[in-house]
Amino acid sequence: MSAADLDSYVRAVPDFPKPGILFRDITPLLNDAGAFATAIDCFAGLIEPYRVQGLVAIESRGFIFGAALAHHMHLPLLLVRKPGKLPRRTVSAAYELEYGMDSIEMHAEDIVSDRPYAVIDDVIATGGTAAAAAGLVEQYGGRVACCAFLIELALLKGRERLAGHAVESVLKY
Repeated sequence: MSAADLDSYVRAVPDFPKPGILFRDITPLLNDAGAFATAIDCFAGLIEPYRVQGLVAIESRGFIFGAALAHHMHLPLLLVRKPGKLPRRTVSAAYELEYGMDSIEMHAEDIVSDRPYAVIDDVIATGGTAAAAAGLVEQYGGRVACCAFLIELALLKGRERLAGHAVESVLKY
């Protein structure tokens, strides 16, 4: 199975979660062990040239891919979560949504100065969450070698918010 074959495991769901949105459902991919393994292999192939030394996974579906990639690539995994979910001292970043603001947190002491990291998530849409995660890594001394996603929704131009960072995606819509 190749990356191109993965497209058949992503279901397009119209008008979810609200009218006018075409939601890309990855649960069929997760329900098929072969497709999921191929997705992880493809992700790893995109990330390996950057020689990263850690993965920064964004809550919540980024954890699915981040954990599997960390195991597959023998790399440490750092978690980026919604506020109030991490037990030790955290640092946070606020970012703009289409209609308002949100924020994310991570444990700053987990970032190793000058270490190259890959920011991982399932989908890049407008890029706000990934840009905030990349900013946290850099603010505390790490380097963002790349940002990698299973799916890129190209029309929403999330890449533009990540200007200055390499952006990789397994599938583009």
